[in-house]
Amino acid sequence: MAQERTGVITFKGNPMTLIGPDVGVGQSAPDFKVVDTGLQPVSLGDSAGKVRLITVVPSIDTPVCDTMTRKFNEQAAQLPDNVEVYTISMDLPFAQKRWCGNADIDKVKTLSDYQERSFGENYGILIKELKLLARAVFVIDAAGKIAYREIVPEVTDEPDYDAALAAVKKLV
Repeated sequence: MAQERTGVITFKGNPMTLIGPDVGVGQSAPDFKVVDTGLQPVSLGDSAGKVRLITVVPSIDTPVCDTMTRKFNEQAAQLPDNVEVYTISMDLPFAQKRWCGNADIDKVKTLSDYQERSFGENYGILIKELKLLARAVFVIDAAGKIAYREIVPEVTDEPDYDAALAAVKKLV
């Protein structure tokens, strides 16, 4: 039985339950298996040796998630090649691909956790009540350690973009 945590996030003011461990800075980043927009599997090991900026959204088709992904896409264009930028959600890969095409997203790789929920469960951000991922940002260094983590307390709020990007820039 997976660990359940309460008191971490709300959704529109309502308390939610997170499934999975409280993964923190300094810990080894858990592996995961998600799929890209072509239904190909992607894991943490696929980008070993690179700095990873992983942004997590409940659904890419909602206004805050749309804004967040666009802002990180703009910033990703200014990051060096040894940085991978992922946006992970429970959206189907087909919806992610359509959205990215419509939004001209070309620097952020959208990945879906819909098949196994391994990202959400391994990083402790799967919302039990909604079966969606909580809004979060993780920065993983080239050695596979978590260098930065923000789980946004109110799911409908945006993350701290500057702090996340500062964490990335410290590592490159």
